[in-house]
Formats: sequence, C-alpha cells, structure tokens
Amino acid sequence: MEKQVAIIGAGVSGLLACKYTVSKGFNPIVFEARNSIGGAWINTVETTKLQTPKPAYQFSDFPWPDSVTELFPNQYQVLDYLQSYAHHFDLLKHIKFSTKVLGIKYQGASDEEMQSWSLWGGNGEPFSSRGKWIVEAQDTQNQLSTEAYQVDFVILCIGRFSDVPNIPEFPPDKGPEAFHGDVIHSMDYANMDCESATDFVRGKRVTVVGSQKSAMDIAMECSIANGVEHPCRVLYRTEHWNIPDYNPWGVPLPYLYLNRFSELMVHKPGEGFLLSLLATILAPLRLAFSKFVESDIEKKLRLAKFGMVPKHSFLQELNSCLIATVPQGFYDKVEEGSIILKKAPSFSFCKEGIKVQGEDTTLETDLVILATGFKGEKKLKDIFESKMFQDCILGSPDSAVPLCRECIHPRIPQLAVIGFSESVANLYTSEMRCRWIAELLDSTFKLPSIKEMEKDAEKWDQYRKQYSGRYYRRSCIGALHIWYNDQLCKDMGWNPKRKKGFFAELFEPYGPADYVSP
Repeated sequence: MEKQVAIIGAGVSGLLACKYTVSKGFNPIVFEARNSIGGAWINTVETTKLQTPKPAYQFSDFPWPDSVTELFPNQYQVLDYLQSYAHHFDLLKHIKFSTKVLGIKYQGASDEEMQSWSLWGGNGEPFSSRGKWIVEAQDTQNQLSTEAYQVDFVILCIGRFSDVPNIPEFPPDKGPEAFHGDVIHSMDYANMDCESATDFVRGKRVTVVGSQKSAMDIAMECSIANGVEHPCRVLYRTEHWNIPDYNPWGVPLPYLYLNRFSELMVHKPGEGFLLSLLATILAPLRLAFSKFVESDIEKKLRLAKFGMVPKHSFLQELNSCLIATVPQGFYDKVEEGSIILKKAPSFSFCKEGIKVQGEDTTLETDLVILATGFKGEKKLKDIFESKMFQDCILGSPDSAVPLCRECIHPRIPQLAVIGFSESVANLYTSEMRCRWIAELLDSTFKLPSIKEMEKDAEKWDQYRKQYSGRYYRRSCIGALHIWYNDQLCKDMGWNPKRKKGFFAELFEPYGPADYVSP
C-alpha cells in the first residue's frame, strides 16, 4: 500500500520537501494555511530584500532567471522565483491551500512503549505498520469545517519567523496597556500594503524596538515618511555586526567563511584528534579573519561615530545566524537625524511613551513597533497534541532543539522537522535536508540507535554553545555548512567532496550548485 506523507507549510522548505518526496514516488499532501506559497516571504516590509547573495540562495537545479540582475532581489522577485519553481516541477497540485493544521496526534504505541524504544520508531524505519499520524486541518475560508487526515509520515515545514509574535513581558501596569498610543508588532506592520503603512506612520513619533533586519527596514521607511521633523527612534539592546555588503576590503565573504579552509579553523562536532589540533593551531587566524571583517564594517558604516561597535566578534555573529544586511543609507539617516539610535537594556511603558531603565526622562512617542522576532519554539511545540511530544521536542531549557542532523527528533517517530535550524542561506540548507529526508523515506540508509542520535545532537549543542554564546538556542550551523553537508552526503552514499582538485576543494566557496547531483 502506498505510504502517505503530509507536509505542513508551503514556504521554501515545504516546496522542497514536496519536490523531493515526489521524486521518490510519493504523493504528498501539503497543507498551507494561506492561499499562496511563499511562507515568510508573503508578508514582509515593503523594502525588504534578500539577506543572502542570490548565488547562495537558489535551488540547485533551478537557477534564478537572467531577468533578475540584482545581487539581493526584493520580496516580489523572490516570490516570483518560488512560484516559477513550483510551476516548473508541478508542485501546486499537491498543495491544499487555505487549510490550517490545528494539531497533529500520533496513534500507535503508548507513551510508555515509546520511551522504552532503543531504535527510532521502535524499528529504526521511517514507516510503521502500527503507527499513524492524525492531522487535524481547518478550512480557513469556513472555520466551522475541519477534517482529519491519517498519514504515515509528517514533515513539519512551519518555519520559526512567522505567525507567533514575540511580545516582551512587562511588570504590571508598565506594559502597553499603560501607554496612550498604539503598540503593534512588526508582523502587523508587514501585513499592511505600502500605502497603508506609510499613512499609518506619517506625522507620528515612532519608536521601533529591535536592531535586526525588520527593525532597520521599518525605521528606514518611517524616516522616509517623516524626515527629521518626526525622527524615528530605534531602541536596541545589543550592537550587532550587521554588514553593508559581502565584500570586506574587496574580498568576497564566502572565501573567508564558506570554504573548507575556513572550517579547519573551527572545532567541529565529531572531529578527530588531528582536526581538533589543527583548529586549535589555527585559532589566531580565525581571530584575524574576524578582525579583518570587523574593521571593514566599522569603516564603511562609521560604527564608532554612532557608538554601535559590538563587544562580541563577527565570528560569533556568524555562528548565531544574526547577520543582517544594513539598508543602503541607514547610517546617513542616523547622521541627518531622521533616525535616532538609543540603547535600552530594558524599558517599560508609561502614558506618554517609554521609560528606559535607569533613566528619568520619558521618551515621548505616539506609536511603538515591536520588531522583537517570533516565538518559533512555541509554534513548534504547540502543533503536537501529545504532552510527551510537547515536552521532548524542545529539549531542556539549557540546550537547543535536539534534532539529529537538524531534522529528526530521536524520540518522535515518523516525523521530520525542516527549516527550524538556521544557516546563513536557509534555502540552500533546507534543500540538502529535504534530499536527505527523501533518501531516508526511500530506505537508502537507516538511522542509528536513539542513544547514538542523542549523543550526536549533544555534540552539535556543545559546538553551538562554544561559538554562538547566548544565542545557541537559534540552532545555527552558520560556520559549518560544509562539515554539516558532509554528514548528510555520507549518510546518503554521496561523495562529500564536490570540487575538482585539491586547491579548489580547500579554498573555493561551496554553494547550491555543488550539490546538483549525487
């Protein structure tokens, strides 16, 4: 009997999961709550552009069209590219649009039996004759209509940067309820069209809370709408190494961080003695590379002038997947006074505006936009109906989500998670993971024991804690793309070395085009 695969989400990861499961003869059902594909790209700030250079953010077997000449395409160009991909590989027929998954429930072994398993799913296989998942889905056009689907395997492609906004917590009577103006999340702002967003902020004293890409994009739009008459204030907690371009001192960044040589300078999960020794010996060079990039960013963006020089290294920023491209002209707006940067380790609301901890002066404002990210972990946890799965999916509070190969939770059978763990180029990483999952479903290889998978996940967790600092829970593999892909390639029986020649293998950057074929 044909095995039924369910894919939840039709963003980048969902489309890739659909394409590669179809290539193995499956007929997946893709559940998408919205009426179109694209995931987080459907609703973004109007001026948002791709954060990764185009060559690193493309499908391995479907390059960008020649008509897109920009190195960093905008939202509409990215959506067109995704639509073209879906049409080219005939993926739309598998997608149930306007169908929101309310929850998933596992039917089969009891909790006690699952806890006693030594192999994933009890048999080490992706499918089981006993176990099924029940996917409860709701028609978003008719919310009274729900339907249950029984499937053999679930691939969660729900992302971590949408739907569940992260709203800071405040003491009683010091939150948004104490403020006379409006408080919205960046998600609400992104849901407005360009004209509505401009009208909404025009003539208002706007405060944007946050320092990452959404915060900078929104601040730029507010400064354009209001100028120096009503400057946009940006409250930030930590300075970051946001970059002006990908060419520090004229050297393409991939040659510094996306080749095998760069990874020799980093201690890797599961490395042997010689690689560990080499990473220790090359540590000064690793520091020098980081300082090299930092000096370029400082100079181009005049960070010292604005008090925006971070205290941590660029390498930690890369390992935390926190790198964002600064909008062109951002610091010119700061210099002219239409954007005001204000460091605020913590703050609270009052009737007239905002009070920064340790300061008596009230920052008077009319509108606060919280560009404070999303609760991706809550979104992942809440999709499970089982309390046991809710508890184990996120792991312990002092570890990242414990996924083997960043895809499989050893204690949750017949299920994979794609797109939760981050990288510098998420499309590129998601494609490799989807190919790996497709080979797993096709029985090309088998997973090791639960204990071995948990041990491997723990090694990656230790790596993240060493290099990502307090941001380790972001599950970022930013500085170890190649080492990570090597593990996937070995599992699938591919040759992990994709270049021709010793020097090319060592020094040329790796990207999607290197993995076109096995």
